[in-house]
Amino acid sequence: MRRAVYPGSYDPATNGHVDVIRRAAGLFDELVVAVMINKNKKGLFTVDERIDMLSQATEDVPNVRMDSWHGLLVEYCRQQEIETIVKGLRAVSDFDYELQMAQMNQQLSGVETLFMSPNPLYSYLSSSLVKEVATYGGDVSHLVPENVHKRLTERLTES
Repeated sequence: MRRAVYPGSYDPATNGHVDVIRRAAGLFDELVVAVMINKNKKGLFTVDERIDMLSQATEDVPNVRMDSWHGLLVEYCRQQEIETIVKGLRAVSDFDYELQMAQMNQQLSGVETLFMSPNPLYSYLSSSLVKEVATYGGDVSHLVPENVHKRLTERLTES
């Protein structure tokens, strides 16, 4: 069985993330979307909320499974018997950092990294940018799945 993991913080998930999930799921028997936990960062959404939003946004893709992880991604791959990491690259600046990570991961564990270029519609899109625009009242409804937009709007109105 060909399995891959697509790691990220997904705080919140964007249409760019969902695009990569759908495309990567077509290449593997199973794609695990791993919400990575960084205890040093205060997220807008909890890990469980992020998993729930991603699950809803990809519920029509049967070979996608959600999970979370705190620690080295290669250790997760080892435990789950996953041989490929999927990474979306938006810009050259992403490539420089991600290439180093891919080489380190390959050296540490033999896990390969598959880089996917984004749909040009989403090449500028990041969760941080979405949060910033939404915080100042900008319309991000076309940048995130509908269920994410609803929760994002609710969360920012609570603040």
